[in-house]
Amino acid sequence: MNPVTAASPPTVAILGATGAVGQELLELLAERRFPLKELRLLASPRSAGQSISFQGKELTVQPVSAETLAGVDLVLASAGGSVSRQWAPVAVEQGAVVIDNSSAFRMDPQVPLVVPEVNPEATHTHQGIIANPNCTTILLTLALAPLAAIRSLRRVVVSTYQSASGAGARAMEELRQLSRTVLDGGDPVSEVLPYSLAFNLFLHNSPLAESGYCEEELKMLNETRKIMELPKLRLSATCVRVPVLRAHSEAVNIEFEAPLKVEEARSALAAASGVELIEDFTDNRFPMPTDVTGRDPVAVGRIRQDLSDPNALELWLCGDQIRKGAALNAVQIAELLMEAK
Repeated sequence: MNPVTAASPPTVAILGATGAVGQELLELLAERRFPLKELRLLASPRSAGQSISFQGKELTVQPVSAETLAGVDLVLASAGGSVSRQWAPVAVEQGAVVIDNSSAFRMDPQVPLVVPEVNPEATHTHQGIIANPNCTTILLTLALAPLAAIRSLRRVVVSTYQSASGAGARAMEELRQLSRTVLDGGDPVSEVLPYSLAFNLFLHNSPLAESGYCEEELKMLNETRKIMELPKLRLSATCVRVPVLRAHSEAVNIEFEAPLKVEEARSALAAASGVELIEDFTDNRFPMPTDVTGRDPVAVGRIRQDLSDPNALELWLCGDQIRKGAALNAVQIAELLMEAK
């Protein structure tokens, strides 16, 4: 396996380059001046042949294959679980490190699941594949970790308000189009999502388990436990899709083993890496999706004592799903690899 270090700028491939996260990865590589020997844009044969501009150059999207992965040091994969399961092992066998944004490897005990601000040390235990967590999990753990560092967690109850961006670029465009349809007096008919999201919301459409929880909700439970190394953490999630283009929101109730003062929690979150405090109780002004769209931090606010439990606090957060919830987290993992000696 080729080491990915600052001393040797890597050849990087973006797998899923034409999707919403792929486009964000391109922007972040340029914005953060990630060192590159070569950049390859890969996608399915259906998307191959497109031309994409990067730092003043036009790059042609190539179909993913063993040949187009040959000589690649680092793969940033965001093309779905089936694609990752097929091609990640091929890339690793040829010497690459794969940072995978799908759910394919997240719960594999041999694959680290990493949020750089929470468990950076896990990055260096990889055996060729590093998993990027689910978007809602990333946002949640950024808020939980600073609090767990000063008071042990007992239980977390979270409700998510997830934007169209979580379902990809086509879902975002569908929300735009169907919103116009509704405003023009028409009947919105969804083709990308199971129901129209225009002026509407519905419970997350991922498959339901026998427990009654959907796949998205179970991801939050299992991934949070793995990232935070709390295998017995009690966590319950309800995930909702809402008519917002990008940036997810979460209402979080956190029960600790002992009381934690609001002021102490606020100070810990304000000082935490990757977190921004937006809180004005006088004007009832707290985080909104528009505060974080296109930005790196996860905004947290309305931190308050749970009136029903002296050991619990309530808070609200918003984070850009495409950015910190996906592409930025992957690039930050890549940067950690570059820092390794």
